[in-house]
Amino acid sequence: MDERQRCHLEEVDPVNGKAPDRPEAFRLRAGAGSGERMTLQQTIPPEEAGPKLACRNVWKLFGPHPRRFMTKHGNNPSLEDLAARNYIGAARRVTLDIYQGEIFVIMGLSGSGKSTLVRCMSRLVDPTIGEIILDGRDLSRVSERELIELRRHKMGMVFQHFGLLPHRDVIDNVAFPLEVQGIGRKTREKRAREVLELVGLKDRECNMPNELSGGEQQRVGIARSLAVEPEIWFLDEPFSALDPLIRSEMQEEFLRLQRMLHKTIVFITHDFDEAIRLADRIAIMKDGEVIQVGTAEELVTAPADDYVVEFTSKVPRAKVMSAQSIMEAASPQAGKCRPLTEECTVHCEAKVEEVAPAILANGQRLSVVDDDGKVVGYLRRKTVLGVLFEGEQQ
Repeated sequence: MDERQRCHLEEVDPVNGKAPDRPEAFRLRAGAGSGERMTLQQTIPPEEAGPKLACRNVWKLFGPHPRRFMTKHGNNPSLEDLAARNYIGAARRVTLDIYQGEIFVIMGLSGSGKSTLVRCMSRLVDPTIGEIILDGRDLSRVSERELIELRRHKMGMVFQHFGLLPHRDVIDNVAFPLEVQGIGRKTREKRAREVLELVGLKDRECNMPNELSGGEQQRVGIARSLAVEPEIWFLDEPFSALDPLIRSEMQEEFLRLQRMLHKTIVFITHDFDEAIRLADRIAIMKDGEVIQVGTAEELVTAPADDYVVEFTSKVPRAKVMSAQSIMEAASPQAGKCRPLTEECTVHCEAKVEEVAPAILANGQRLSVVDDDGKVVGYLRRKTVLGVLFEGEQQ
């Protein structure tokens, strides 16, 4: 079974930057892409599953002498303080954890600070204050040489504009990062062919970039970033320049690759449908600040404030809400039993839009079961229709 870890973990406090107390063990939920959600749960000791990448009270200001300004305001200036001195707070008090193997999506309107935050994470730009911690190391304390090596060997980056070298063919574009590392031609071309086959461009290695479609060019960009076998992968709106059909195909390709490679991914998008399809967790940003982090379902069903309510107002609830979020809990006696027929059951993590055909075909009620097949609740037709039609009672 193809799997990718889907992390659903407690967040750190966005104000004081402290991580919550961790339980002795926590749960990682695995799922598949393309809208299909499978469930596989395992218990992992926290020391083996700490954050791959963490931000601690990260600020990035644009303006004269930003550190001096931060010190003057106790390292916590308000938006009014920033505006009064014509500073731009591109990232403000950002504290979050990103875990091994998850797809962490960052969303927000234009100018909200998404790209600046990702550039701080990779230290393409330096934060004004705060810590960026990769595998337990504060990147602000590493030397320029060490940082270059980290980017060469641990980080992969894909941006909206493909950035292919027009005078080099496909295989040389993909092999270029390995050439920079000083790897010999034979070895780097072998690796380039492997990743080109991985992204479905095995027969295009001798083509020039201007001979490829937009989707093929983006695949080359993805292959180039994978050639160095990065541990963490930064993608800044990589599909936004593509037409809808190619974009959907690239999302499918992206999930296929993730099921195979299990990378830790930070992905920027402004498209909530794309986020729903790809994300394990989503961070919503406004004015440089992370307003809320959670699964798509958590953002829709438990928004942190009015901004998140507005931001998610157009999201079809049936796409993100699971059966367990709207079911009637079963009695303890029922929980010890298995349902009589598989046709009358749905998994507790199945999305409402997925279970709708079953409840329409099977009548007024379905049994909701857990990973062990035990009944944990019941789903009523009226409740499902209420979600499908945005709360209208049928």
